Amino acid sequence: MVLIGLFIFLIGIYPNLIGMDRSSVVGFVQIGVWLLGLGILLLGATMAMKVIRNGHPTTLRSEVGLRLIATGYVLAVTASFADFLGIGSHTLPGISYGPLQVSGLALGVLVSLSGVILYGPGKDTSEGPAKAQPSAT
Repeated sequence: MVLIGLFIFLIGIYPNLIGMDRSSVVGFVQIGVWLLGLGILLLGATMAMKVIRNGHPTTLRSEVGLRLIATGYVLAVTASFADFLGIGSHTLPGISYGPLQVSGLALGVLVSLSGVILYGPGKDTSEGPAKAQPSAT
């Protein structure tokens, strides 16, 4: 699922990979495709981490990780659709995908990636070396 999401994300970013680059500008459908791919990728990564966790108890770290995954995705969506939502610097029909939006997308992906890392299982301290017992002498 992660690889399928990555493939769809890359097609959205570089539509020329499959010969679909029909315009010199970034449009609504192209943004939708890469956000769909990113969503599938993050969903697959979250499910993979859930399998890797394999019944580990939920910790504050894992809860923060889940929230960071969602926050990063919302940040990526907001930055990508900024002009369409009316919070960007360009208005319809003359929109353009600028460096600030690219930075917002990259920041959203990095925040989500850090959430995936935090959601994974941490070090299990319950199986550490036994402490030395004091002698009775």
